[in-house]
Formats: sequence, C-alpha cells, structure tokens
Amino acid sequence: MHSPESMITQTQDWLERLVIGENLCPFAHREFARATIRYEATESADEHVIYDTICNEILKLDQEPAISTTLLLLPAYQDFASFLSIVGMAEHMLVTHGWQHRYQFAHFHPDYVFSNADPDDPANYTNRSPVAILHFLRSEHMTKVLERCPDPENIPVRNVARLRELGIEGILTILNKGAAS
Repeated sequence: MHSPESMITQTQDWLERLVIGENLCPFAHREFARATIRYEATESADEHVIYDTICNEILKLDQEPAISTTLLLLPAYQDFASFLSIVGMAEHMLVTHGWQHRYQFAHFHPDYVFSNADPDDPANYTNRSPVAILHFLRSEHMTKVLERCPDPENIPVRNVARLRELGIEGILTILNKGAAS
C-alpha cells in the first residue's frame, strides 16, 4: 500500500491533470491554486473509524474557514461495492447531523462505474480517481462559483462529452503525463 504522502501526491496530480486540466469542475482550480484543499488519508477499513474521521473532518471545516474543501482518501476501499456502503453512510451522516445545508458531498473511486453504464465508458472518469475519496465542500463556496459559471446544470453533460471525445487512451495519456519524468 502507498504512503499517505504518495496518495496525496497522486490525488493532487489527478486534480491538476484531469479535473482542472480538462475543466471538469469549475470549483477546483481556484481552491487548488489557493491551497485551500485539505487532504486527509486514513488506511482504516473500520466503519467506526471512518465515521469518526468524517465527523472530525466536518468539524475542521467548521472551525477553520481557510479550508474550503476536504478530500478524505480511503485506500482500504479498493472494492467499489464496499466503498459505496461508506458513501451511503456519509450521505446519511450529512442529513442526520444537520450538515446537508452547509456541506455538499461527492465521491470518487478508481473503479467508479455509473449505474447502467458500460465499465469501459470514458464518462466514468468523471468520478474515477487514483484512490477512493470522499469529498466534502462548503455549499456557500460552491453556490458562489456556480453563480459565475455559465450554464452550471450542464456541467455533467459537458464533462461526459469531453471525456468521450478524449476516449480512454486520451484520458490515460493525460493522467500519465509527466509520470515517466
């Protein structure tokens, strides 16, 4: 298994090369450039530990306004189906703890496949990442970004079209760019 530092570096490379480089998320570039993204990694697969870690990360967001968003890396969840159970837990936590209006939630996984999608569809790369990630972001920041973004409801459609245009080989070339250097 990779060290937390190497997983964070891989995640930062993925953000810079694919998410920001292909403009998949209008929110990411500014926060990446300002270094307001918090990266936290836990190697635990214990749901109780993950629960506590999520609570701690939300509390950090509450207490530290300089942090705009948190990426919680979960390398123990290599199996996509198992990861989805953690996604369900995180979604439930946002509601039961009353956080759903202050924070939004997204998730990414190396083997992400949308329901009813072919596993080889390049569109799956909108949510594929180098390691399993739970992403918590401030709703107020996202609202401000989306106000300045033309046609925000079509971001997913544009992302799917762009990734299909690139194809898997093109996406992998972007992701591996500089890896040999």
